[in-house]
Amino acid sequence: MQGVRIKSMWGLTALAVVLTACQTVPLTGRSQLLLTSESEETKLGLTSYQEVLKKEKVSADPAANALVQKVGRRIAEATGKTSYQWEFKVIDNDKTLNAFCLPGGKVAVYTGILKVTQDEAGLATVIGHEVAHAIARHGGERMSQQMVVSGLTAAAALTTDDPGRRNLYAGLLGAGVTVGVLLPYSRLQESEADRMGLIYMAKAGYDPRAAVAFWQRMSDAGKGQAKPPELLSTHPADATRIRQLESLMPEALAYYRPR
Repeated sequence: MQGVRIKSMWGLTALAVVLTACQTVPLTGRSQLLLTSESEETKLGLTSYQEVLKKEKVSADPAANALVQKVGRRIAEATGKTSYQWEFKVIDNDKTLNAFCLPGGKVAVYTGILKVTQDEAGLATVIGHEVAHAIARHGGERMSQQMVVSGLTAAAALTTDDPGRRNLYAGLLGAGVTVGVLLPYSRLQESEADRMGLIYMAKAGYDPRAAVAFWQRMSDAGKGQAKPPELLSTHPADATRIRQLESLMPEALAYYRPR
């Protein structure tokens, strides 16, 4: 009976935490679970940013830095997130087609992706998308989901005294949660960042229709590389992403005011 009572208390406590940790994503209005504070995420973001900059070669190219600073500042202004201490760095790595924005507004763009962005609007697509991840607190949401998964796995293990079954339940739950919950949520976050990013670039004065052309170029750049099926991927398939962007265009264009 004591064991049952403990399990019930754990379940009620977990439910109470979940119910009090619901937040709303800006622009999209989606409800999300956040068990971490924004200040905690910002501290983690700063630490991670500093670690990356120590390991990577920061570009001294004045043209690349001026471009990233210009586009980045316009996107940052469009978000209205004045509490962030925004920073924009260019990382000298032509082989990496990537960029990121960590909590707190710490942005890095790899030189490799500048070959694909081609112009300011292309770069606004990338920075808008990455900034959207930070504004929507997707990192904190993923950490919160992992906390819940860990709790569920522990709860499943408590339902039996058989060590073999305990390991089996934990393993099945882990695989099921990854494919059935965590990966779909990751794809949802990517699509949400696309939607928010379109709005941010439009508010910053960049034509959001440039995003479709950019992702088509990214798709071409990735041809020949092995990719997992969409069900097992953290990102939407290229064709899915482009189709979603096209469907979101009317909403984004409503914010577009050319500068």
